[in-house]
Amino acid sequence: MKSKSRREVTGVIETWNVTIPQLTGDMPRRAYCYVPDEWKRDRSARYPALYMFDGHNVFFDQDATYGRSWRMLDYLEQTGTPLIVAAVECNHIGHGRLSEYSPYTCEMPDIGRVTGKGKATMDWFTQEFKPDIDDNFPTLPDREHTFIAGSSMGGLMSLYAVMKYNKVFSRCAALSPSIWFSTERLDKMLSSARVKKDTVIYMDYGEREMSFHPNMAYQFALVTQHMLERGLNLTTRIIPGGNHNEESWEKQIPFFIHTLLYGLEG
Repeated sequence: MKSKSRREVTGVIETWNVTIPQLTGDMPRRAYCYVPDEWKRDRSARYPALYMFDGHNVFFDQDATYGRSWRMLDYLEQTGTPLIVAAVECNHIGHGRLSEYSPYTCEMPDIGRVTGKGKATMDWFTQEFKPDIDDNFPTLPDREHTFIAGSSMGGLMSLYAVMKYNKVFSRCAALSPSIWFSTERLDKMLSSARVKKDTVIYMDYGEREMSFHPNMAYQFALVTQHMLERGLNLTTRIIPGGNHNEESWEKQIPFFIHTLLYGLEG
């Protein structure tokens, strides 16, 4: 990965341009990395790393697609959470985001054929982005301290990543994941992927979202059942009054961060 014009935006976040040639050629997109402020005082400190999709929506309202971010920076600074958060902007052109965050190729109503490029996305995350983060920031790079998270299609990708790239990621948070997408292939993956028993998964859905897609409650229950049958460490929640937007996802940050960090040492 070629990192360009790396610069400090705040005291704890750096942003820079990256390219993903296998997805969008030389088109630049923004990458973000938060490092706890305490690292300035203790340069020997090392932290778990959380990788996130839709990086433009994670930290700053002015970067967010709909003018409202998760405001992750506010939470991290207010709580002093010892965690590195690295995120990458999605492809905004046409249905580019949908394709990049789709593990599978399928036909979608009103859109047509969606070519799933989720594997190419995750190959880049694991083979280029993560090594770059480990080289330039004070991470604990081992599997135990490496997590991934996202919402909507990014939530689906988080489930895909922790199941199919389980040698890299030990824990994931999938907020409002698009588990209605290509359900047969998703169910097969959840049943057959090789995962370690120490894998931790957080998954939630907003109460108001449950009627967005046919059989949503059934699919949520089925995905949960697959994970329980696999013996994975699972937290699932239906959020009272929760909806499909950044404002709702921001409110879930304390819950999924607690799950991702629970029981870890150092």
